[in-house]
Amino acid sequence: MSICAENITWKVGKKVIVNNVSLKVARGETVGLLGPNGCGKSSLLRILAGLRRPDAGCVTLDGQDISRIAKKQLARRVAFVEQHGMTDANMRVRDVVKLGRIPHHSPFSNWSKQDDETVTAALQRVDMLEKSDQGWLSLSGGERQRVHIARALAQTPTEILLDEPTNHLDIHHQMQLMHLISDLPVTSIVAIHDLNHASMFCDSLIVMQQGKSWPPERRRRSSLRRCSGTFFGSKPKSRSRRSMAKSTFTLSFKRP
Repeated sequence: MSICAENITWKVGKKVIVNNVSLKVARGETVGLLGPNGCGKSSLLRILAGLRRPDAGCVTLDGQDISRIAKKQLARRVAFVEQHGMTDANMRVRDVVKLGRIPHHSPFSNWSKQDDETVTAALQRVDMLEKSDQGWLSLSGGERQRVHIARALAQTPTEILLDEPTNHLDIHHQMQLMHLISDLPVTSIVAIHDLNHASMFCDSLIVMQQGKSWPPERRRRSSLRRCSGTFFGSKPKSRSRRSMAKSTFTLSFKRP
């Protein structure tokens, strides 16, 4: 397994945000993280990325506890794209993406041709190469999101965690981005709201509610449609569906 979480719990004061969550993500798998706003998706992603330490449980990468991995080594391996990455600095787009190469450098190392090629390739993948010399503050919200994803790709990670990356994107770039994520030769965990995108581009799904977790179980793709009303606001039609809304489960299926 690439990423494993065992019995993860995280609190803010007395409020439990992530409650005893366990998951296993295979190497190269694209996993969708579904659930309503406030269910703990963003907090879970930050814990998996090593940006927050859980109050209980542990996260491992290939069996190694991430709390014991050096920060620089972890940054080379795991990239995290926030839902809202903000800065007041009017940096060039290319310079923002260059930040992704920091974990690969020491204070005394020189910028290389390979670094330039990596940054260019990342910009091409998100369709922002033509705007590489443009200032950050001149970009739309969707363009800024694509630049943040390019910055993450410039890290050349083996795992990438994305918190609602399709927010602020038009339909064309939503589809393009989900194609990109699902085709990357890395392990991806993506917080996402669009059920159609989830079923089209993800190998399996983790559905969260109130930060809780059930053991993973295998279900058919039609189960995704049956549970959508429970988790995304529609009135459930049966008592059994209503009871599902208190925990999480995993859906697994083959992409077409």
